[in-house]
Amino acid sequence: MTPLQGTELFVAAMLAGAVNSVAGGGTLITFPALFNVLGPSGALVANATSTVALWPGQLSSLFGYRKEIGNSRDAIQKMAIPSVVGGGIGAALLLHTSPGQFVHIVPFLILLATVLFMAQEPISRMLKGKAQATDSPAENRESGDSSEMDAGRSSGVARTAEVMVFQLLVAIYGGYFGAGIGILMLAALGFMGFNHIHRMNGIKNLNGLLINMVAICFFIFGHTAPGAGVGANHNSLIDWPLAFLMMCGSIVGGYSGAGIARKIGQKNVRKIIICLGFALAISLFRK
Repeated sequence: MTPLQGTELFVAAMLAGAVNSVAGGGTLITFPALFNVLGPSGALVANATSTVALWPGQLSSLFGYRKEIGNSRDAIQKMAIPSVVGGGIGAALLLHTSPGQFVHIVPFLILLATVLFMAQEPISRMLKGKAQATDSPAENRESGDSSEMDAGRSSGVARTAEVMVFQLLVAIYGGYFGAGIGILMLAALGFMGFNHIHRMNGIKNLNGLLINMVAICFFIFGHTAPGAGVGANHNSLIDWPLAFLMMCGSIVGGYSGAGIARKIGQKNVRKIIICLGFALAISLFRK
């Protein structure tokens, strides 16, 4: 890695940390940056290292939703188990994917993640509209804003089972690649009857953290397919020097860079990320 490449990775992680705090989609910045440095033979390493690099930012964002999480134990219990199991399955599948296979899959993953990212804003707007139509401020003050929790409990067994199966599939995708899982989890929570966007974000962030935590454990201790690529040391998919460098960048971006992202505007940030996602997907399809 040259000093210029190191600078590019640090800046990419800083930008990812910033946009994650206002719009999400940081993986669509960190993965391409790592892919550019490591090359096609290091695509698996780029994927795993990107997951590790953004994990501190996810942890810090979770702290901001600690109150909402504390009032949502029922939904957390329903979604945590499939999140952990699915994250492990997805990570195990990645470990048994050869670099050549993953390079052919990556364009489709990037395209899927970009489409999901595009869907995030209209779905979030729909959920907020639903919340405004159903929330009662007086009731929320008296009950501690537990309407969503009650809605989750009142869901039938069949609906709960469907949500858990859906969350398992989301977690498998999350453990394998991960970009765009947030909007899928918001959809599942809406199906459960939740309508408070901050509570939904808290539950979503916790489950995303669980998925990535399990995936990282697999990446560290699991055995990779032959020829995993540049940076894989001792059968680990994580390039730790790059991961630590980008962790620092994501932390800096999460705290200080978010102000720049807010000045640019969330809509403009989203447009930039969507354009980058489609451009990368097209470029990879052509290759």
